Amino acid sequence: MNLQSNSWKRVSVGEVVNELRVTTDSPLENGIEYYIGFEHIESENLQVKQFGNIGDGINFNKTFRKGDVLFGKIRAYLKKVVVAPFDGLCSGDILVLRTKDENILSQKLLPYAITTDGFYKLAIDSSIGTTMPRTKWQYISKHVFPLPPLDDQERLVGLFQNIEQSIIYADGQEKNLRKLCKSLIDGLISDKPSIGNLLKGKKLKRVHYCDVAQKLTRRIDPVDYGIKRIVAGENLEAEDFKIRTWGIVGKDFLGPAFHVLFQAGDILYGSRRTYLKKVALADFEGVCANTTYVIRANEEVLLQDLLKHIMLSEKFTQYSISVSKGSTNPYINWKDLDNFTFEIPDLETQRVIADLLDEILANAEKIREQKETLKKLKQKLLNQTLG
Repeated sequence: MNLQSNSWKRVSVGEVVNELRVTTDSPLENGIEYYIGFEHIESENLQVKQFGNIGDGINFNKTFRKGDVLFGKIRAYLKKVVVAPFDGLCSGDILVLRTKDENILSQKLLPYAITTDGFYKLAIDSSIGTTMPRTKWQYISKHVFPLPPLDDQERLVGLFQNIEQSIIYADGQEKNLRKLCKSLIDGLISDKPSIGNLLKGKKLKRVHYCDVAQKLTRRIDPVDYGIKRIVAGENLEAEDFKIRTWGIVGKDFLGPAFHVLFQAGDILYGSRRTYLKKVALADFEGVCANTTYVIRANEEVLLQDLLKHIMLSEKFTQYSISVSKGSTNPYINWKDLDNFTFEIPDLETQRVIADLLDEILANAEKIREQKETLKKLKQKLLNQTLG
């Protein structure tokens, strides 16, 4: 794309964008049915996937129109910006932005102009507060960016939207593969086990969970042991075996509970709020808290590679929820898992099943990586053209 960006005029956000504060006390009478709260806006995603119904009862009265850009001014580092898909209400922690003149700045380009690294840096640096840092319009309106002519604006919007469509397509592919894997393991761990033709003619053995899995409680001093990484509950992602983030011993907080050693190949299981489905397969050595169970299968009976999938089955999740204790922060005791029973085939068949499931997830991971590459490409182009 040949863009003569050197000749583009530089303007401040405040010169070409209005921050709107239009309110209403009668949204339903004005045809407004839905609202968008700060919690509905996903980080680094311009699309609105969730919203609320005004009939459920809220105290918002700030309005926005379809096409307006909504910017979450709390914790600007979360990068919460969306394009409104309908007329609605939003919370006071969301800024409603609209271009002053479409003949100068296209409304469709506006969300890209305020999602560059430079804009976010200003928003973060100007935020005030510790627990809930907030920025203000008076600060972010001073952000300066290059303003392309309308023809170039249209071309840029088309470029960014094409990349976004590719990201959405890849996201759908990844979700479909993970959904397929989930449906297969749910079929295996059901009252009438099945997984294609893999169990045809096979004799199944019913087992108790604690007979085929053990909790490892290797308590160590991570400093003396030379451990580098800390894995807390927030480092385990829902329905994702891969540990993608961690803390560093000597740098991040190491509470008294973080003395349980795990090693590559161990399963980590979040024993609190088990409905979050936090099951991971470690690919490095580290320490975790005693509320994260470190688990190994008895591989004379059940393969470790299959156990991790079983622990993400719907039947296992529902069982763990049913025996959890507490209301605010429900937890499960290890011994309470013993009454969970399921049927398994011979080890050779288990290997075939585990390899199939792992291959599906490996393909999903490749698509995830492609998606992340596209996101980085989009951000790089944003910074180069509008930064």
